[in-house]
Amino acid sequence: MHAPGRHFLQIPGPTNVPDRILRAMDYPTMDHRGPGFAEVGLKCLDGMKSIFKTHKTVVIYPASGTGAWEAALVNTLSPGDKVLMCETGHFASLWSKLAKRLGLEPVLIETDWRRGAVPEAIGEALDADKARDIKAVCVVHNETSTGSTSRMGDVRAAMNASGHPALLMADTISSLASIDFRHDEWGVDVTVAGSQKGLMLPPGLSFNAVSDKALDAAKTSTMQKSYWAWDEMAGPNQTGYFPYTPATNLLYGLAEAIDMLHEEGLDNVFARHKRHSEATRRAVQAWGLEVLCNEPKDYSHALTAVMLPDGHNADEFRATTLKHFNMSLGNGLSRLAGKVFRIGHLGDFNDLMLMGTLSGVEMGLGVANVPHQAGGAQRAMEYLKSAATEESSSVAAE
Repeated sequence: MHAPGRHFLQIPGPTNVPDRILRAMDYPTMDHRGPGFAEVGLKCLDGMKSIFKTHKTVVIYPASGTGAWEAALVNTLSPGDKVLMCETGHFASLWSKLAKRLGLEPVLIETDWRRGAVPEAIGEALDADKARDIKAVCVVHNETSTGSTSRMGDVRAAMNASGHPALLMADTISSLASIDFRHDEWGVDVTVAGSQKGLMLPPGLSFNAVSDKALDAAKTSTMQKSYWAWDEMAGPNQTGYFPYTPATNLLYGLAEAIDMLHEEGLDNVFARHKRHSEATRRAVQAWGLEVLCNEPKDYSHALTAVMLPDGHNADEFRATTLKHFNMSLGNGLSRLAGKVFRIGHLGDFNDLMLMGTLSGVEMGLGVANVPHQAGGAQRAMEYLKSAATEESSSVAAE
């Protein structure tokens, strides 16, 4: 049945795809072996380096982010290798399960799922590994299930302090192009990403950003691989092509997304996401509800996970909000099922869209009879208005 007006898709990804990218993807499909395709391929491969903040190799797969997880592991490791993984939430747990299925040996640092990875705990685990059996450290930069961000620069500092030679791998599926990430500066060896969140595209593309150290590790890796093999990509990528059929029309969209991110400026993109996350948390606080992440320095700028009071089911609240206000919110995953809902505020998103989202949440809380205090949306609006006034004053002073 037709629902009038626009649907508010406020899950933490896939995010809203802007019209400009949809129009770019609407171009006729070209010959991916023809001379014209090289320009598209090179623009995407070189452009993604700027988004990852790297001068090193970037690989693009027609796959989900899970494929990029697997590619990171099978290209660098060998069966039986130990990988140190921080279980910061549902997706960190899934990456660990994937590693185990591949024949690797995950060593888990558990958390209560209410914060990011603890750099000190990683350093201690590496210090204890006297035999240097741990070959990689895998960290989810932004845990989509919990709304917690890990401080990758501090993780690298802890690894450096231990003197351990393990590779550092980071999952930026829900943070790339939303939260500042610095592949080269932070000494990350493999960064994993996907197309459907900060890059503002539909699902279907995934990425590895790869350091020279990781490329060296690939030379001695004995994991079975074919589709994911970096060396198969290397030759064709140098001239803008791929060893198998790429997702041509998604690459059109990716090229447009890269242009849009640079037109806004990455620093402005990150500041916008930070502003929206702060406004959202202020709304949650005004409602008298609790943000799942309880470590302020790990607050996510891409999404906010909100806990409901005992006795109230978050999925029932989400269903009520969808029915009455045509807005989709993220559900709680695995151990958080029914306990939290997640507000996505990433990607192609502005202040008015956030206010529509928070107003919908507040109305949904009321219709669903969830105990709360009114005024959360108002609190967020006051903050956004103040931020806009401050920005105007700053521009005028210049």
